[in-house]
Amino acid sequence: MGVTAATVEPVHRLRADAMRNRERIIAAARDAFLEVGPDVALDAIAHRAGVGNATLYRHFADRGELVLAVAVSAIDRIIAHADHVLSEEADAFEALRRFTIKAADERIGSLSAVFCGVIEPSDPRVVDARVRFEAAVDRVMDRARRAGELRPDVERGDLLAAITQLTRPVPGTTCGQFGPFVHRHLHIFLDGLRAPARSTLPGAAVTLEGLRQRMS
Repeated sequence: MGVTAATVEPVHRLRADAMRNRERIIAAARDAFLEVGPDVALDAIAHRAGVGNATLYRHFADRGELVLAVAVSAIDRIIAHADHVLSEEADAFEALRRFTIKAADERIGSLSAVFCGVIEPSDPRVVDARVRFEAAVDRVMDRARRAGELRPDVERGDLLAAITQLTRPVPGTTCGQFGPFVHRHLHIFLDGLRAPARSTLPGAAVTLEGLRQRMS
């Protein structure tokens, strides 16, 4: 009998050693997706994680389940970054800057090519991750806005569009080659978000819903 989604052990019931294996597989999958691409062999991911194929399939019934786990893991880390900078950084705009850099380090632009067409947007796990993610972005931006340090004509869609585009490799390059330039260009972008605004932006502020509609 093959492994199916129903036979995969729920995460909350995993033993400590099994949880470590699961986390190693997710980390290896993320790196492999970034370095090789969305079609990297699952066997290669298992090898990179230092586990057997059976262990990988015991945790993830198919590629879709693994891709979803990578996506949720990245979102969880971004949310943790938001909570950390808000609790540690007194300067509201500096908290926004630090959060943006950390979010970019998750390479969500590059990973989006892996997620597209594989993850079902209506999956409850996806919906839950998206709601938590949007709330985290709002917390960081709202604090900077209340402090009068964030220009009023931008929304979270503007921020996330920039992060996504700047973390997507330029055609003909790889993630490793373009990484050193990401922080530099993000700092340039972030300076443009600081209040008072030095120019009038064309068009309207981009909401996440508007961003999703334009990219669909």
